[in-house]
Amino acid sequence: MRRAGLGEGVPPGNYGNYGYANSGYSACEEENERLTESLRSKVTAIKSLSIEIGHEVKTQNKLLAEMVSGYDFNFKKFDLIFANNISTFIHFEIQRS
Repeated sequence: MRRAGLGEGVPPGNYGNYGYANSGYSACEEENERLTESLRSKVTAIKSLSIEIGHEVKTQNKLLAEMVSGYDFNFKKFDLIFANNISTFIHFEIQRS
C-alpha cells in the first residue's frame, strides 16, 4: 500500500521499511496487521456462531416437525373419538324418543 507523501527523499538503497525510512509506514503496517488480525478473529467468531445457529435451527425444525406430526395424529384420534361420542349420543337420543 502506497501512501502519498510517505518515503519522499529516501536515500537510494535504504529499503529496510520498503523504501520508507523513518516515515511512519512501518507503524501503519503494524496497525493494519493488528486490525486485520482483530477482524479475522471477529469473522471467525461470527462464522462459528452462525454454524451453531444453523445446527440449532435444524434441531428446532426437527422437534417442531415431530410435534406437528404428533399433533396431527392426536387430532385425528380426537376427531374419531369425538365423532364416535356424537353418534353414540344421537343413537341414545333416538332410542330415548
